[in-house]
Amino acid sequence: MQHAPVIVHPPSTGGRRVTLHGTDLGRALRPGDVAALLRRAGFPTPFAWDDADVIKWRSGGPDTWRMP
Repeated sequence: MQHAPVIVHPPSTGGRRVTLHGTDLGRALRPGDVAALLRRAGFPTPFAWDDADVIKWRSGGPDTWRMP
């Protein structure tokens, strides 16, 4: 089973943590921040936000940025 290389972790205080192959890239407050973190890490963009082979959204998708 292949895992998505990009994980956007659940919302928490200070945004959502973003990891690439297990490496912490930082925190994002919106989808544009996720894209910027990935570009800085050398990840090929663009990609589809809903492509489960590329990105896994935990506890909500790209429209979820606040803690429940």
